[in-house]
Amino acid sequence: MATPRTLLVLDDDPTGSQCVHDVDVVLEIDPGTVLDVVRHPGRTCFVLTNSRARPEEEAVAINTELVSAVLESLAAEHLPLPHLVSRSDSTLRGHVVAEPTALADALEQRGVAVDGFLFAPAMIEAGRYTEGDVHYAVLQGRPMPVGETDFAADATFGYSSSDLRDFLVERSGGTLQRDSILSIGLDDIRSGGVPAVADILRRARDRTWVVVNATDYADLDTVAEALAVLEAEGRTFVTRCGPSFVRPLAGLSDSRRLGPEDISVGPGRLPHGLVAVGSHVGLTNRQLAELRARRELFEVELDVPTLLDDDARPGYVADAAERIIDALASSDAVVWTSRELVRTDDPGESLAIARSVSDALVEVVHEVAQARPAWVVAKGGITSHEVAHRGLGIRRATVAGQFFPGQISMFQPTDAPDTTRGGPYVVFPGNVGGESALADVVGVLDRAAELARSLDPRRGHGAGRESDPNDPGQHHPDQHHPGQNDSEENPS
Repeated sequence: MATPRTLLVLDDDPTGSQCVHDVDVVLEIDPGTVLDVVRHPGRTCFVLTNSRARPEEEAVAINTELVSAVLESLAAEHLPLPHLVSRSDSTLRGHVVAEPTALADALEQRGVAVDGFLFAPAMIEAGRYTEGDVHYAVLQGRPMPVGETDFAADATFGYSSSDLRDFLVERSGGTLQRDSILSIGLDDIRSGGVPAVADILRRARDRTWVVVNATDYADLDTVAEALAVLEAEGRTFVTRCGPSFVRPLAGLSDSRRLGPEDISVGPGRLPHGLVAVGSHVGLTNRQLAELRARRELFEVELDVPTLLDDDARPGYVADAAERIIDALASSDAVVWTSRELVRTDDPGESLAIARSVSDALVEVVHEVAQARPAWVVAKGGITSHEVAHRGLGIRRATVAGQFFPGQISMFQPTDAPDTTRGGPYVVFPGNVGGESALADVVGVLDRAAELARSLDPRRGHGAGRESDPNDPGQHHPDQHHPGQNDSEENPS
């Protein structure tokens, strides 16, 4: 059996590992840490660049500098180069053309010509799929072309086209010609199989874009097998994709669903955990309301205008953290930014506001983390990255699995401060899951913390919530099937 390909995945926010497990996640732009993983054949390394939260020029620089350093070291050690993946949003937001182009430039600096870019934005579990070159998002049970959804009206990455070839032309500013873009159709995949798909890929030369149609994992598996055929022929491709295509590229056949017994809460931690909510999308608001209705919580709402006031902000943030720490002895806590979205018509200014608000939320989590909460959940893409890296100090982690099939990952920190190690960390995108999903995840985490306390009598018991057989949060979350929820990875 051939060794699975080695993957280096540049992930523009922390949500791309939703469909995989037992892979390494690096949260710092550190070539040395990445090399520790990709030196080993068949390994997959996600690097969380958070570049979706950066202007395009900065995003390109982050990708270029890291990949160039990694490729240079591998070449000097006479080791094979990994397949490069630019992982992004399944509803098409992000630096779609610029980032994979930066990866191709880095390869060509090493003398490796890139034949093409595979564009496969599907996230099957979330009802994000491509058929007839049109990309769809299932919302409230109904498939909609993504150009007709609210995702396409994103303040920073808005677009109008649902046909992926037209979309690429649009996002390239017209530098790509529609007729030059290849397409792997469902009939090619299902009737022709690997040989037909491989024949299409052989037509790619000089950085040809190739749209990948897929409505299920079997389609993506076939494309990944055809890519292996081309790689064996010495051809080189760069992938731009949503979460789902990473799974077959990495040689994985399924996801791992987590229950309370699968989650380890280390010793010396408080009885309860913290939910930090930065996402402002409608589904997040409904999930937050359901969590508040179903569970007893200590609640802190951070007023966004106050957070943007340089004079009031420091004391306001410190007070919030202190109150949360006191509360975690007796209940879970949730901190969220006020739901009124502050934005402008200037994309750069909108990003700056979002980052300032995210920074304040991260400051609160950082202070609370020193007290060792049982677990932490971060809601939102930018929020999840910043909470993990700067709030909790996580430098490297392992993806343990997900709470729903292919959705909502849990990181187990492997390189982090003592205050963070032993505390499960949940990456919960803004637009993922049904309305009860956040409450269900918190219920599973609470049950895991209770199990840990029952196994270690030295831990405190009085603060824990009594077991309630009628509490659905103390069981596995309900099964969510592809296309049956409003899910998406997120733009905080």
